[in-house]
Amino acid sequence: MSPHKKITVVQYGYRLSNSAWRPTVDTSTLNAFVSSLHNELHPLGISVTCQSEPDNVLEVRGYGDLLNTVRLRSPKDHIGNLCLGHIIGQSVSCDFFEDVRRGVTRVAFAPEMVEPEGSNKVVCHNCGCGC
Repeated sequence: MSPHKKITVVQYGYRLSNSAWRPTVDTSTLNAFVSSLHNELHPLGISVTCQSEPDNVLEVRGYGDLLNTVRLRSPKDHIGNLCLGHIIGQSVSCDFFEDVRRGVTRVAFAPEMVEPEGSNKVVCHNCGCGC
């Protein structure tokens, strides 16, 4: 079965700027996690890939900023490069991989629930995504 929808999870580089906060997750394993998401969603016609863009570097002061280093792209849904924080809103449990899963499945199954770019979403962390 050929995938009908392609979602790309993009990981930007980041610079930690808050000495009182450090991520509790190894974000370098995102590629393996996205691969498992692909295996789970591919039978449903959804292809999920991971891409690294380390030259795009964002300042990370806390968990919300860390979410904004992850971007989702889905051309079929007119989602060009939205940060994860824009797509899922505030994280419920600050579980990085669960938040990535929430974002990918929202784009996969309910893209109409993603506020369009430029909507001035309240949870924006000034990441430069345009929200």
